[in-house]
Amino acid sequence: MRIAVRLVLGFVCLTAGAIQAPGQSTEQTAASKKAQGESQQQPPDAAQEEITAVPNRPTFASTAEMVQRGVFEVEYGFEAADGHQNINGLLKWGAVKNLELWFLNNPIERDAAVAGLGDSGAGLKYKLFTQAKARPTFSVLYVATLPTATAGLGAGASGHSLQLLFSKDFGKHHFDANEGVQFVGRPGTSEFDRNYFTALSYFHPLTEKWGYTAEIAGFSRTNGATPATMTLLGAGTYNVSSRLVLDGGAYFAVYGNLPRVTFFGGVTYSIANLYHLHPARRSPSH
Repeated sequence: MRIAVRLVLGFVCLTAGAIQAPGQSTEQTAASKKAQGESQQQPPDAAQEEITAVPNRPTFASTAEMVQRGVFEVEYGFEAADGHQNINGLLKWGAVKNLELWFLNNPIERDAAVAGLGDSGAGLKYKLFTQAKARPTFSVLYVATLPTATAGLGAGASGHSLQLLFSKDFGKHHFDANEGVQFVGRPGTSEFDRNYFTALSYFHPLTEKWGYTAEIAGFSRTNGATPATMTLLGAGTYNVSSRLVLDGGAYFAVYGNLPRVTFFGGVTYSIANLYHLHPARRSPSH
């Protein structure tokens, strides 16, 4: 886990440097990294009501920031590599303040000529505190793996993962750091194998609409059949609007049982605030 130690130490150093770095308001979240300046152009009342997307895509790291209370948001994308293709999705809802409910699924999965349905997952993310001065935003994410995959795909058993999420803005530079543990079920038994996950991602806007992101991420060895992996990712993002973000790029396998290069693309869309939906009122009859 030397990679994990280096990444975490690096993030701690960056956080410590925030005292001398240009600060931002604690109200600026990871959503703003995808939509720089859009809410500032709105009148105060409109800005408060405006829905802004908070993508986890396209990195392996998840942001510690949250969707607004009541907002239902979807993230869907594809991966394409030699011997590996899928469509992957995440549905999330801000049930209450600082709490997101998650449902993940891979409706299409293809590995080594075996195609079908991939695994699913359900979980929640809870934000403990928001960034302020040198302190990053800190959240906890739990996801349970549901073995819904076609035979020959997926984990073949249920699993659990728990991650600590950190997010911090230094001016227009945004960082997400994740550290977690994953318990992978052994098919046909009640036992679990264990691995550790580490990721550090960086985002910076290029223009009001365009931005780019980079990441280093990896898993430790799970068992004899699943060695450790490490990936390097690069991608571009485009804000169609404050609630619609597109992304595309590739990640490269430094080591591990992964395709050498995997290309991806996807979309994040904030559909609506479910707490603000009102049925149309009928006109009084005469």
